[in-house]
Amino acid sequence: MQGIGVEVGDGTLTVAKLSLYHCRIMFDRLPDLFDPIEFVEKKRRIQGRVPLSSLDRVRDVLLRLEGDAEVDLEFKREGRIPSLEGFVAAELTLQCQCCLEALTWPVRSEVHLGVVGSIDEVSILPEEFEPMLVEPGGMVALADIIQDELLLAIPSIPQHSRCRLSQPEATAESTDHPFAILAELKKKPS
Repeated sequence: MQGIGVEVGDGTLTVAKLSLYHCRIMFDRLPDLFDPIEFVEKKRRIQGRVPLSSLDRVRDVLLRLEGDAEVDLEFKREGRIPSLEGFVAAELTLQCQCCLEALTWPVRSEVHLGVVGSIDEVSILPEEFEPMLVEPGGMVALADIIQDELLLAIPSIPQHSRCRLSQPEATAESTDHPFAILAELKKKPS
């Protein structure tokens, strides 16, 4: 047999021959912290859901704490660069800043992070990657990645499209000089 696998008690799979058998480790539970370099070396993938109510920075901007954020991250090498690629998605309930009613804001943010060990390494990243600075052996919180992606997708002033249309437009009269009427009065003979 070309690919023989043996399951070990900690959930990992040891493979005798890799010629035909390639495995990816999936988690029953999402990790709170992880070492991105180790995950890249082991070609791991994180897939799952995180309750929005557990994301403290996102929780502060939500009107309702219902629902989950979906995360799917694949750890791999892009050339010589360790990377995380995938997406974070959620349906957020924000407060419209015009009418103060609930506003559903769907988010699907593509994640393209290049793992770097120093600021100097940022220059070697391909343009499509955002840098993620991690010290060797350093741990990263999954919640931080999810929250960063969701917060970047939220507009600075959330509004319904109908609320944006109802805002008054500036008119030519309002842009006239405020003392223009006095200038007209001075021109009239007394």
